[in-house]
Amino acid sequence: MKQRRYAMVCSSNQNRSMEAHSLLKRQGFDVSSYGTGAHVKLPGPSLREPNVYDFGTPYKHMLDDLRRKDLELYKRNGILPMLKRNSSVKTAPQRWQDNAADGSFDVVFTFEEKVFDMVIEGLQLIIFFSSNVYYHTSYLFVA
Repeated sequence: MKQRRYAMVCSSNQNRSMEAHSLLKRQGFDVSSYGTGAHVKLPGPSLREPNVYDFGTPYKHMLDDLRRKDLELYKRNGILPMLKRNSSVKTAPQRWQDNAADGSFDVVFTFEEKVFDMVIEGLQLIIFFSSNVYYHTSYLFVA
């Protein structure tokens, strides 16, 4: 029996999708992870000052950048350990909308409603029936 392919999707491919990616990868699943935002956003010194990176920017670069900016702040708020975990799973965050080269997935998990809506919006352009995944109007059904 063919192993199912899984995709984990959150907004910035940093926290929720990467935690799930890391966990499933350690258990031997065929898993990838993505974000749906226009950019990767990480908390900054204030709500009005997020750290913004392009998708494809290596996690190691983000880690080094934030260490230089304020080591104690980003260690205390958990961003540095998160980036260290992420860099052990894959090189850089990837954008869901740009994942065509990765092929299709049997199961797609989204971690918030707006992310679900963006995934569905993308699927509305491509109606497909692949490996028991059926797209219908605004729902993704997994058989």
